Amino acid sequence: MTPNLDHYISRHIRAYYKHKLVAPLIYLALLLIIAFFYPIGSMVLPPRMEKDCDLAKQYKSNENYIHIDLGHLYFTGYTKRWLDSTVGYYYYTTVGDDCVVVLLSPESCQQGLPEIENISIRGKILYRSNAVNKLYDNLAKDLSWSASGIASTISPYMISQPDAEDFSTTLFLTVYFATGFYAFCSVIIYLLYSIWPQISSPCQRLHHYGKPSQILAQAEEELATLPQLATEDMFITEHYFIETSKYGVAIVPISEMIWIYKYSTLHKFLWHHFSISYTLHITANKRQYIHCPKNIKSDIDGIIDYLSEANHDMLVGFSEENRLKVEEIQGDLKPLKKFWAFLSKKV
Repeated sequence: MTPNLDHYISRHIRAYYKHKLVAPLIYLALLLIIAFFYPIGSMVLPPRMEKDCDLAKQYKSNENYIHIDLGHLYFTGYTKRWLDSTVGYYYYTTVGDDCVVVLLSPESCQQGLPEIENISIRGKILYRSNAVNKLYDNLAKDLSWSASGIASTISPYMISQPDAEDFSTTLFLTVYFATGFYAFCSVIIYLLYSIWPQISSPCQRLHHYGKPSQILAQAEEELATLPQLATEDMFITEHYFIETSKYGVAIVPISEMIWIYKYSTLHKFLWHHFSISYTLHITANKRQYIHCPKNIKSDIDGIIDYLSEANHDMLVGFSEENRLKVEEIQGDLKPLKKFWAFLSKKV
């Protein structure tokens, strides 16, 4: 066996998925940093607080979101509006020894009840918010008092129910945990693929043509003993086409290929043309599609010439005629034709 090609495919699969591990690990680290500076835990499971709690202490501990039982709330007569809708009603009550402003959602206060005896809400603690400052100004005018005098009698901390249950908070938590779960699953999957290459996606796609582990072993044996053609990241053995590039890994039985062609891409910036790269496109039976991007023309032409000689039934070159033939071979329109025939009979 050629030493540098011994188990070459498995080694490349391991290296490929170890490289892919970097992005989800960095993202998970970023989520942990966000959780350190932002009260994610209290947003999801807010601590249960009593009405004699210390809001200042809770706020300074970065636990802004709470679940609290309140009693004897009185409507101030003021509401919070956004565009043409009312998003909250301002009440005041006592929390501990402080008079605290509480912003309730319309559903919780039945569109502004004058007095609420008891209520249990999920809220966010805000400190000297602009909304409360405006409320102080309005109350001062109504009571012929100064805003500073009102502020001295009311706690600078307020509890806002809409801020804890609004769309932006729900969206943030959904995105945070959904993307975090996806990144975590990606880490687990990539780790498994790097440990056992035979269960990786490139190998499992081979189940259409036989047992993936046996095909992988045969492809590696042929590649290590006598490769028929080799470029920088593409190889042809007696029975297989193999790609091992930074874009992925592919193993395709030559006998299963039905169409092959190249596609050129012009790379430019503004008016300056840098280079032209070529992408090899391979269509195989069972709707398997392989793309080998950013190769040079001589490599692609050599691969196409060799594969077309190895499989005389394979269509070569892109054309509308070849596309329609492949569509017919793959049976891509068969479900649509059956559905159309069914509708025609009904009509």
